[in-house]
Amino acid sequence: QVQLVESGGGLVQAGGSLRLACAASGRTTSSYAMAWFRQAPGKEREFVAAVSWSGGSTYYADSVKGRFTISKNNTKTTASLQMNSLKPGDTAVYYCAAGGPWLFYSRADYYTRGKYDSWGQGTQVTVSP
Repeated sequence: QVQLVESGGGLVQAGGSLRLACAASGRTTSSYAMAWFRQAPGKEREFVAAVSWSGGSTYYADSVKGRFTISKNNTKTTASLQMNSLKPGDTAVYYCAAGGPWLFYSRADYYTRGKYDSWGQGTQVTVSP
């Protein structure tokens, strides 16, 4: 497992932008796939976006495609989520997650919560109307 620390949440008006960051530390973190999930009050935690260990492949939930962009930095130890055109429906606690490369064999694996074995504490994103 690795340690994950999220930053960048906050309050924004609809149509605005926020950028979340997730810093990973621990052994071989540069080889981990990383993702963002979110959980709104009274709802299940849901997949938002993921990036492969190399940063070369990205995956998005249909609800955020075209508005959110996930990326890794050059050292591959930080994953960022750029969120544009935010909507009130994006309000949730956003969680960073990571998983070792041995856990991902197909596209579907990146969308699967159970494939990620390390989780951050979460950061609140609130979008006002």
